[in-house]
Order: sequence, then structure tokens, then C-alpha cells
Amino acid sequence: MFTKAGLAVLDVLSTGREATPQELAGETGYSRKQVYRVMDELLDAGLLSESRVQRNQRVVRVTSDPVVEAYRTLISKLNHVDWVELLTPATIRVCWYLDQPRCVTTIADRLGISRQAVHKALSPLKNRMMLVPSGPEYALADDIYPLLEFSRAVVKHEHRTRVRQIAPSATVAWCDPNRALVQVHDSEDTDALHATEEWDVTGLARFEMYGLQFFLAGEPAFWYAPDDDLTSAEVVCHTLALDADSRRVSYAMLLIETEQIDREALTETATWYDMESMISSMCQFIDEDFDTMEGTERGVPLPSAEEYAALKDQYGVA
Repeated sequence: MFTKAGLAVLDVLSTGREATPQELAGETGYSRKQVYRVMDELLDAGLLSESRVQRNQRVVRVTSDPVVEAYRTLISKLNHVDWVELLTPATIRVCWYLDQPRCVTTIADRLGISRQAVHKALSPLKNRMMLVPSGPEYALADDIYPLLEFSRAVVKHEHRTRVRQIAPSATVAWCDPNRALVQVHDSEDTDALHATEEWDVTGLARFEMYGLQFFLAGEPAFWYAPDDDLTSAEVVCHTLALDADSRRVSYAMLLIETEQIDREALTETATWYDMESMISSMCQFIDEDFDTMEGTERGVPLPSAEEYAALKDQYGVA
């Protein structure tokens, strides 16, 4: 997890300057021992690069990683804020959910922490008028949106670092602070993730578990959410998050019908992937509610009624 000490080091180096461990210790207030540890963590994470100068002295500078660029944008647009003092790892994670008004209970449930912990993480932002309250819900104020981008860059980086320790070819297709949907591009990486307990196959490759088997071009997708069970509603959303072409839309509808996925649960899951409208159109199509679909299916590559009936017949879906 991105720590306060890591943020302090990043802040010192964000202008592009080089610094020695001794200089970083003096400017951040952390001990040399802690600075060395943080440096090594940031080097392993690809946020710092290192060179050697006289007497083999270590010198580090930031890389062009998206986390670094997002932090530079944050401090350039909001340079009146002491972000090192303000941000904690918990605040960074909570900020991921503040792109729209959300209540504390929703954020707490999604993060798997207490409401008190969410309030504590939000407190520094509240005190500086960075939130827009709307009843019991909170979102970032419009001019604070660079903080959202930084939060999301950090979260994505943490997931990318985690998966690439096992599967170097992996890329993150979607994530939130506790969950990640990834694709791999190497069969050895597929085998490596198969061998772990924390990663589950998802997307089209998982359909065979529901009696639906399709040709899979390339390696399967994997899902990281060690504290959650992978539901059929998640599999539908993962399939579409990876590629919402007409083939995958049709296959996803087959899974919805095969598993008789609860529509309320499916819609709730879809909100996290910004695909409520797509799921709504698909469900209306399944229910043959064609009269109310005008406009709602726009942008959703639905099959014709005849094509979908033939597909259902092919796979024995009643």
C-alpha cells in the first residue's frame, strides 16, 4: 500500500530533482533507515529510478509512472494544500468512491471496513471543504477532481504490482481498492494465476462452469477479490467490461437466462462498472419488452430477436 512516507518521498522528488537518502531523510523528517526501506519499495514498484555517484552513493529520482504524473498534476493544480500532511492510505482508498455522491455505509460495505473508519478517512477532506455533501452522501468538489485521479492511479498501480509479481504480462482492465479484473497475455502467466488461491478465472472462460462453453481467443481473464465470492452477476459484468461487442453481449444474455440472475442484484453490480444502461437494455431484450426499448438500446450491440432465438436453441437455453 502507498504509505505516508512514500508520499513524502514522492513529494520531495516530484519536481524531477535527484536526491540521496541522506537528503530525503533531512527533508521528509523520516529516519535514514525508514527512507532506505521506502526507497527500496518505490524502486521495486517502478516509481523511482536509481543511479550511483561518487563513493557509490545512491541517488534516486522519480519515473514517469502514472502515479507520479497524477501526483504532479495534483500539486500543480492544488498547490496550496499540504498533501503529505492531508493524505493517509485510508483517505486515498476512500477517495476512489467519491466520483459521485455516495453514502458512508455504501463505501464502508464496499471496502469491508467500519463506518467510523470511513468517517475518519473523510475527516481531513471535510475540514478543508473538499467534499460536496448531499444529504448523507459525499463526493469530491469539482475543483478537487485531481485527487480522484491520483487515488485511482495509486489503486491501479497497487493491483498491477501485485499481479505482476505472479504474472508479469498481466494488465489491469478494471479495479477498485479491494478488487481487480486483469488480463494476461502469456500461457505461463495463466498457469501461475490458476495455481493461486486469490485469483479466480472470470469472463467467458468461466461460462463453462454454468454449462456454456465458447471458443476463447487468447488467455482467460482473472478476478482478484479474496474477501468476496465471485457471483454470476460479476461474471456478466466482467465479460462486458473486457469487450462489449455483439458476441459477448449475446453470450452474457445467455448466462443471465441460464442462471436466472436476480435483476436487482445484477443492476446493483452493474453500477460499479458504469453499465447500468447496458444491462437494462439487455434485460429488456431478454424479457421481449421491445416496445419500451426505443433509445435505451442505443450503443448496445444487441442481436436481432431471430439471431438470439437461434443462439438459445444452439445452447439449449429455455
